[in-house]
Amino acid sequence: MSLAFTRRALRNSVLALSVSALAGCSLFSNRNPRYDPSPLTEYTAGISATIVWSVSVGSDGGYGFAPVMVGDSVYAATPNGSVSKVDIASGRIQWRGDAKHELTAGVGSDGQTTAVATADGTIVAFDDTGVEKWKTKASSAVNIPPTVGAGVVVVRSSDYRIQAFDAATGELRWNIQRPGPALALKTTMQMIIVDGLLISGMPNGRLMAINPANGAVQWEGTISISQGATDLERISDVVGSPQIQGPLLCGVSYQGRMVCFDVSQGGRPIWEQNFSSNTGMATDAQQAYAANQRSVVYAFSLADGHEVWKQDALSNRRLSAPAVVPQAVAFGDLEGYVHFLSRTDGKLLGRVQVGGDAITSPLLATNRGVLVQTGNGNLVLVGVN
Repeated sequence: MSLAFTRRALRNSVLALSVSALAGCSLFSNRNPRYDPSPLTEYTAGISATIVWSVSVGSDGGYGFAPVMVGDSVYAATPNGSVSKVDIASGRIQWRGDAKHELTAGVGSDGQTTAVATADGTIVAFDDTGVEKWKTKASSAVNIPPTVGAGVVVVRSSDYRIQAFDAATGELRWNIQRPGPALALKTTMQMIIVDGLLISGMPNGRLMAINPANGAVQWEGTISISQGATDLERISDVVGSPQIQGPLLCGVSYQGRMVCFDVSQGGRPIWEQNFSSNTGMATDAQQAYAANQRSVVYAFSLADGHEVWKQDALSNRRLSAPAVVPQAVAFGDLEGYVHFLSRTDGKLLGRVQVGGDAITSPLLATNRGVLVQTGNGNLVLVGVN
C-alpha cells in the first residue's frame, strides 16, 4: 500500500468521523451515566415559542445541510436530492428542484443561483425557477454547504481545497489548497461572503479571508494549534460559521479555542478562551455564545472574552449551533427540541418540540423567528414572543 493511498484513506475517513460517532464512542456513551443526556427540567417561562409553519422540503438531514435566507425567501436542500425555495411568511413552496442524486451538502444561494453538492463531488446549480443551470465537478467530496455570492459558487472539499466556480457558467475560476490533518470532523461548518471577502474556517485550526474574485488570500489567523499524540487528539477543526460583529471576526474550534480578531487592526487577536465546540458559535453586539462538546452553554463578552455566564441544564443533549434572536439565544437538541436561553444570564426561558429526531443543522435567526431544518427533512419556523 502506497503512502499516497494511505493518506487518501485517512483523509476519506473524515466522512466517518462525525460528531455522532465521537459522541457514541466516548462523550455520550450510555455505559457511563455521567454522559447521559440531561432530562428536561421545569422552568419559569419567560417567552412564548410556537410553531408558525412547518413544511417538508425532502427527506433526512445532516451536518452538511443548513437553510439560507435571501430576502423574503428561504432555500433548503436535503440528502435525497431535493432543493426548495420557501416563502418565509407563509411556508409556501415557491419552487422545487431535483439534483437527481444523493447530496452530501447544500444549500448555498444568492437568490439567483442555488448550489448543492452530490456524493461524488458534483456541484449542481439551479436558477431561481428551480431549473438546473449547470453542473461541474469539485476536486473531491464536498461535505459543507456551498457559498454563493460575488459572482461565484465556492466549495470546500475533503482534500482541504477551496474552489470557486463562475455562478453563471460553472467554469472554474480559481482554487487554493492548504495542508490538512489526517482526520477532520464531519460537523456543521459554513463559509460566508461579507464585505467583499470570503471567510472560511479550515481543519488546520485557521481562519482565512479570501478575495472571491481571484482567490488571493488576504489574511490568515490561527484559532488553535493541533496537539496530542494521536490523530484523534490532534483534531483541531474550526467549526460552525465565522462570526462578524463590527470590526470583530470570531471563530471557535474543536479541542482548541474561541478567538476574536480585530480586522480594523490587521486581524490582530484581541482575546481568546480555551474552549472546545463541535458545532459552532453565534454572536450579538455584546456577547458570543456557544455550547462546548458536553453541551454546556457559555456566553463570553465580546469586549474582552471574559465569561459572562454558563448553563449546564442541557448538558449532553448534543446541542446544535445556536441562533440569536432579540428575545433569547436558541439551540436545537437530540430529541428535536429547540431551547431558548436568556442572553442576560443563561436561564431557560422556553422550549418547543419541532420533531424530526436530532437537530444537527445550525439554527437560523430571522426577523420572523428561528428557522429549523429537522432531521426528517422538514423546515420549521418557530415564532418567539
